[in-house]
Amino acid sequence: MARSNGASKSNPWIWGQAHWPHLTFDVSPLASDLAQAHRLHGAVEGKLAAIGLHHREAILLDTLSSEVMATAEIEGQHLSLESVRSSVMRKLGIAANGPRDRQVDGLVDVINDASTGFVEPLDEDRLCRWQSALFPGGLSGLRRIAVGRYRDHHDPMQIVSGRPGREVVHYEAPPSSEVPMQMQAFLEWFAASTPRAGHPNPAALGACADARATPDMDGIARAAIAHLWFETIHPFEDGNGRIGRAIIDLVFAQHLRQGTRLFSLSRRLLKVRMAYYDALNQAQRGGCDVTAWVQWFVQQWAAACIETGDLIDQALYKRQFWDTHAQAALNERQRKVLQRLLDAGDGGFLGGLTAEKYMKITGVSKATATRDLAQLLAAGQLRSRGAGRGIRYEVNVPQWAHP
Repeated sequence: MARSNGASKSNPWIWGQAHWPHLTFDVSPLASDLAQAHRLHGAVEGKLAAIGLHHREAILLDTLSSEVMATAEIEGQHLSLESVRSSVMRKLGIAANGPRDRQVDGLVDVINDASTGFVEPLDEDRLCRWQSALFPGGLSGLRRIAVGRYRDHHDPMQIVSGRPGREVVHYEAPPSSEVPMQMQAFLEWFAASTPRAGHPNPAALGACADARATPDMDGIARAAIAHLWFETIHPFEDGNGRIGRAIIDLVFAQHLRQGTRLFSLSRRLLKVRMAYYDALNQAQRGGCDVTAWVQWFVQQWAAACIETGDLIDQALYKRQFWDTHAQAALNERQRKVLQRLLDAGDGGFLGGLTAEKYMKITGVSKATATRDLAQLLAAGQLRSRGAGRGIRYEVNVPQWAHP
């Protein structure tokens, strides 16, 4: 979807409602889903506690890389996994010699700041610094945009799809002239609803059905409200989706009161991208009772917990692979290809590895590729299927079936 400056003929949006921004939700239909989401997150935390510090670094690398890739891809931006992993490694203090990309580094900085800087207040300056980091040089693609400040153009801010002349307006945000006032209300609510140190932080809504904020508000419900409210204002010329999902990270870090990045909601939202857009759009077209949106969000949170558990398992399998082959005499070409196969996951390297693909990845001759592959096969780092020209190689992770 793209932003447009076309005009709308009516104002059906939530921000035009008389009660905006006093958002409310009904407790009763949320209680079961919230309890389930918190149980599943507790299971993820338990799994992490059981694996020890030795493996946490590898899991942190994978989950943060996954979050960066996914939040960009939701917006149609496809990043290089090698650049993302290299940037994340540098951010985590791990030696890295991979490529540098200023845009990738900026997104990694934003997500890391949101998920670790939970004691710092969220204010206009912090949001503007996040937005600036996403667009080094002030460019979105080839288009020059306003960075480091709220949008101030006079034309309507719209999210549209379709060909010129047949555009469909999915959403129109408040006029730019209203953004400072709208954001002040949002940031005041955010500060008032931030959990206080030493204050009970419940895992259920209790009797509070008004999103106008107490520190007792459930963390997942608060993340749902914060995301919807921010996306509804759409305060920046570009980058609102990525910043809005970083706000979710900040809310949950405040809820847990710990700066860890071992959970990937954006990965889940990418899988249900159209449903995500539809749920936001329905909430933005409705009244100020946003129960349906909060319930949908909580359900995605629960699904993300299950998927994060799977991601942790996959990271463990990869770490165990390297532990098993720690003493292997591998050249840099072989290490690069093995890491590429591991990053692709179970069956993720389409069609399996061939000598030709090995040559393309490493830039070596057919003879060198054949020799390297034979060594990896003999040492047990690879396994093969087929024969002759049809032979395919797979990384030898016992838990992977490579369908």
